[in-house]
Amino acid sequence: MAAEGPGEQCPALGCGESPNTEDSQSVTKLSGEMDKPLISRRLVDSDSSLAEVPSEAPKVGILGSGDFARSLATRLVGSGLSVVVGSRHPKRMVGLFPSAAKVTFQAEAVGSPEVIFVAVFREHYSSLCSLSDQLAGKILVDVSNPTEQEHLQHRESNAEYLASLFPTCAVVKAFNVISAWTLQAGPRDGNRQVPICSDLPEAKRTVSELAHAMGFTPVDMGSLASAREIEAMPLRLLPGWKVPTILALGLFIFFYTYNFIRDVLQPYVQENRNEFYKLPLSVVNTTLPCVAYVLLSLVYLPGVLAAALQLWRGTKYRRFPDWLDHWLQHRKQIGLLSFFCAALHAVYSVCLPVRISYRYNLVNLAVKQVLTNKSHLWVEENVWRMEIYLSLGVLALGVLSLLAVTSLPSIANSLNWREFNFVQSTLGFVALVLSTLHTLTYGWTRAFEESRYKFYLPPTFTLTLLVPCVVILVKGLFLLPCLRHRLSKIRRGWEKDSAVKFTLPMDHALAQKTSHV
Repeated sequence: MAAEGPGEQCPALGCGESPNTEDSQSVTKLSGEMDKPLISRRLVDSDSSLAEVPSEAPKVGILGSGDFARSLATRLVGSGLSVVVGSRHPKRMVGLFPSAAKVTFQAEAVGSPEVIFVAVFREHYSSLCSLSDQLAGKILVDVSNPTEQEHLQHRESNAEYLASLFPTCAVVKAFNVISAWTLQAGPRDGNRQVPICSDLPEAKRTVSELAHAMGFTPVDMGSLASAREIEAMPLRLLPGWKVPTILALGLFIFFYTYNFIRDVLQPYVQENRNEFYKLPLSVVNTTLPCVAYVLLSLVYLPGVLAAALQLWRGTKYRRFPDWLDHWLQHRKQIGLLSFFCAALHAVYSVCLPVRISYRYNLVNLAVKQVLTNKSHLWVEENVWRMEIYLSLGVLALGVLSLLAVTSLPSIANSLNWREFNFVQSTLGFVALVLSTLHTLTYGWTRAFEESRYKFYLPPTFTLTLLVPCVVILVKGLFLLPCLRHRLSKIRRGWEKDSAVKFTLPMDHALAQKTSHV
């Protein structure tokens, strides 16, 4: 997201020319230094590619001298373009820009360039009205971002407001979703897409060519009426994570409260034992695996519900209910939150032996063993149970880590559909089975011991097993030939009420692996 400050907006190309060979060489020279911040004068002077620009390079103007304007000027110069910066205080600002960029007064800066980046706040647009005659017929690229309050307060977007002030100019909304850091470090380290909108196709094409020259991917958003939607993009704070995060927090609060009642409140009320010291670590560590396990099952539950719905309807050409559709779209975020909780559980578990309370309990156990004249304390069943329990937990976390890594766009894009589906679907289900075995090994026979029901509440692990066991059971039912064959036909276009006969290929297993319509 672009920084919001004077001169923190913009990109545009002058004449719509594509970079020539000499321009490409300039980009190559710059690539080594584009991985570092390029604001300081020392760094600008140390890079010869920022000191010289071919005289025939297209000229671009920038109105503003803020952080974004400086990053933009650096990027434009590195892309082989001639840059003129207009500032109210050029002598004071000249040292902050690349030496190849000319820093002058605003009136002089807008004279020759055909594309002008307006890198000032909305409230300062009116100060540019004195330049209206010189800006007539030019392309103005608005890269400003309103605050959330300003976005709600104004009915028209910043770009539309700018267009109303300069009716003789072609106003283009672009680059407001690109941060100053992305301009400095290069598009490979940030979002490459640049939404662009304008009422004039030629102006939009010119700015799109500029975006390409800078290494970005322009996305045509239509007319300038779309500017309000584009300006709302940087205001969204992880929109796809809101519901999964609320779900994870809700599960954490529920299980934390449940564990608090069982492990802390019950001993205090019924046995007069103060175990409130468990709240910061032990109770949290008992809660985290519960949340991780339930979240993981909720990743695969909507797929089971969707398959059951398709079997019941006998077609895939009817929309799922909205709640199920949104649930399916949030599976990635839910899975990553599950991995996060599982990873925290592993770290907390490693910290348990470091606690002072653990050492005290260990010493007390040793003293008790001496007093009772027990020279050898070894329960074979508990030893095997704990070894298997830990091993299954490590395996489950390992598979979850693989799922989390392949969720990264850079990794996911390197996999074909079959590979991605194998990791996310097959290995994901393996992770759920391993987690279930891990939980069952932990519980062992505790669910059948009366002493484990504190305040008549069942052990926590029994609650966590409900949803995962349902998912595993239904998944197993779908593997039955009668259901698997019918579901495969439905997903390949067969409909229950259709009069058209439909037969699967002879190699039914191959059809399942290659068809995911």
